[in-house]
Amino acid sequence: MIKNHFKIALRNLLRDKTFTAINISGLAIGMASCLLILLSIISELGYDSFHDKADSIVRVVFRGSIQGGTMNEAHVMPPVAAALKADYPEVEQATRIRKMGNPKVIYQNSTFRNKPAAFADANFFQVFTFPLIQGDPAQALKNPQTIVISASTAQTYFKGENPIGKELLIGDDRDLFTVTGVMADMPANSHFHFELLASMASFPPAKNPSWMVSEFYTYLLLQPGTDYNKLEAKLPRVAEKYMGPQLEEAMGISYNQFMEDGNNIGIFLQPLTSIHLHSDLMGELRPGGDIRYIYISGAIALFMILIASINFINLSTASAGKRVREVGVRKVLGSEKQQLIGQFLAEYTLLSLFALLIALTLVKLSLPVFNSLAGKNIDIQYFSNLWTVPALLLFGLMIGILAGIYPAFFLSTFRPVSILKGSFFPVSGSKGKRSFSLRSGLVIFQFAVSVILITGTIVVYKQLEFIQNKNLGYNKDQVLIFPDARYLGNNIEAFRQQLLQDSRVANVSISGYLPSGPSLNNNFFLYPDGDVRRQIKTLRYDVDADYIPTLGMELEAGRNFSEVFGSEQSSIILNETAARALNWEEGALGKTLSHQDNEGKQTNYHVIGIVKDFHFRSLHERIFPLVMVKADGDGAVIARINTDEAGSLLDDIKLKWNTLAAEEPFAYSFLDDRYRQTYQAERRMGYILMVFSGLTIFIACLGLFGLAMFTARQRNKEIGIRKVLGANVSTIVSMLSREYIKLVLLSAFIAFPISWWLMNQWLEGFAYRIAISIWTYLVAGGLVFLVAWLAVGKEAIKAALANPVKSLRSE
Repeated sequence: MIKNHFKIALRNLLRDKTFTAINISGLAIGMASCLLILLSIISELGYDSFHDKADSIVRVVFRGSIQGGTMNEAHVMPPVAAALKADYPEVEQATRIRKMGNPKVIYQNSTFRNKPAAFADANFFQVFTFPLIQGDPAQALKNPQTIVISASTAQTYFKGENPIGKELLIGDDRDLFTVTGVMADMPANSHFHFELLASMASFPPAKNPSWMVSEFYTYLLLQPGTDYNKLEAKLPRVAEKYMGPQLEEAMGISYNQFMEDGNNIGIFLQPLTSIHLHSDLMGELRPGGDIRYIYISGAIALFMILIASINFINLSTASAGKRVREVGVRKVLGSEKQQLIGQFLAEYTLLSLFALLIALTLVKLSLPVFNSLAGKNIDIQYFSNLWTVPALLLFGLMIGILAGIYPAFFLSTFRPVSILKGSFFPVSGSKGKRSFSLRSGLVIFQFAVSVILITGTIVVYKQLEFIQNKNLGYNKDQVLIFPDARYLGNNIEAFRQQLLQDSRVANVSISGYLPSGPSLNNNFFLYPDGDVRRQIKTLRYDVDADYIPTLGMELEAGRNFSEVFGSEQSSIILNETAARALNWEEGALGKTLSHQDNEGKQTNYHVIGIVKDFHFRSLHERIFPLVMVKADGDGAVIARINTDEAGSLLDDIKLKWNTLAAEEPFAYSFLDDRYRQTYQAERRMGYILMVFSGLTIFIACLGLFGLAMFTARQRNKEIGIRKVLGANVSTIVSMLSREYIKLVLLSAFIAFPISWWLMNQWLEGFAYRIAISIWTYLVAGGLVFLVAWLAVGKEAIKAALANPVKSLRSE
């Protein structure tokens, strides 16, 4: 029976090739789009889940607010791990990571760099599942001056030699480390990625007992069955027990007084598997994702497959007239309703499986382009996993059944008596109005989704354009960054002077604090007029006298640092927000701010200037207090250039670099590129919305074209009669397209408020944002209307231009 169903199904599909081609094309594109997005979602949701004990691992983070200045940091203080392990039996293991950056590594006569490195505690491999290819996981990081490297790094450094026991010189101080282990390369879907892990015992600051310094990423492996929320509820006492005494020593006030002043500090727990998509913290080890974009992607995937299925339903019900006599004859000959449903479902399932084969080919072909758009490195091997093929077949069968179940029931309900008399309506009666209403509703849904996606695309690009053109408070154009200039050592000033001798270079500053892209960070606590209880949190920039003019910043009041006034180590410049936080909107110049270090030593600074607010974080965040202090040049070299021929200038600069540090690799970036990279996630979402909104319109119009084609066929004789009676082409085109155009316009009006709400929700993630213009909706609605009219109009014009004699003769 099943074999017979599929044999008849194949004949029926081949009988009307246009219908079959439209349905298969729409379904294949919808399936391919859905599969691509699902692959991306699975990749994002799978971050850090490869660890054997992933569900029992949490990260300790620091949150707080001081005088309204918030702190949300992914790292905590050196003693936190030991304190939590000692005080809470729920903690099975506590381990730490401390970033090293990308240090210089020397093996024999070869120098290497650009391998991310970190210090890690000895129990690191007992918490995280990073298998060691060579070495003992329990002992590899136990002793000082030992290091574990990744398999790919071992190949790079040792060219096939056995790495165990080899010695490496690491860092500018050339500290000697012995290789004690080789680990498998860390997976791409890990929220941190290091090629070298040195023993924490080699890092003296790891033993610092201070609860006032940070930078240690701390993870807990909890005992089986532990609820991390219950453990987190006990942690406020940790702040009072350990931070309180040191806070009182540094500030001269008790912990309770500190809290009564409206301040709040503490440590919290974050599940390992939620870090990538749910973290809102500063100082992440790698840029994370955003759960909002997972929801958006999931919605797009669902809409794509729904729209493709709607095409299937609409075209199947619209073409029912061609199958009614078959249904009538089958019923007269004794076919039951269930048998007819089975026959039609077999057809739709077969069509779905054909579409799936094409979709899988499309996925394979388009995956490199999709990876480029989404910033992924997804690969799919259909036969690499035992469950892949069955899962895909199940996917195809489900789509075929879900999309075909209504048309199958619709066709099986025709009454044989009515059919053989020429009245082709289902048992439910009402002369087919219900099926037409359903079809109309599905068309409206399709085009409403298309309008929403197009509106979303326009809003995303408008916001990106706003971001790109916003006055940032500094000039990001024509600025070169040399991030590795610190490796020049004592030659960094000589490099700066050589740059200034080139007429194509307007100004040069030396500072590792950059307003865009990766930058040094330094929290700084200050209090005015000797009143420690009025302490505020700011960000501190260590800059030279050339920093403000090089970046094109402006002073609101006062002056810049200048060698005319000596070293200026006690001078300080505030941004406007810092002045407001201190209630110094007027008269800030000349006032004194004090800072106490972790040992209680007080330093006084005198305000010499107010710099106009500039954006040193993304536009997702509001500008908060920042101060600049004078420091000796260190970190990156920042050069403002005045030439459009940057290529030849960079060639000349590279020669200067090589004369000063031939063994150090030459690296540079442009400040505007670093700024654009800050919004890479939004840019990628814009690309994805644009592509899939285009595909959505294409699929919807493909269905609309099919419906128009069937309508023209059904009304073939009517069109012929109307032409004989004098109707012109425009009248017939209007008659055939009017109903569908009304549906498209209705869909736009339904979509507008939904789109407005959704895009306002997205824009709320930006502290600085556009207002959605009415033109956005007019453009989106007009574009959908135009494309839909072209899809319907083509078939309508073709029908209107046909010879009426042929249509009146046809049967």
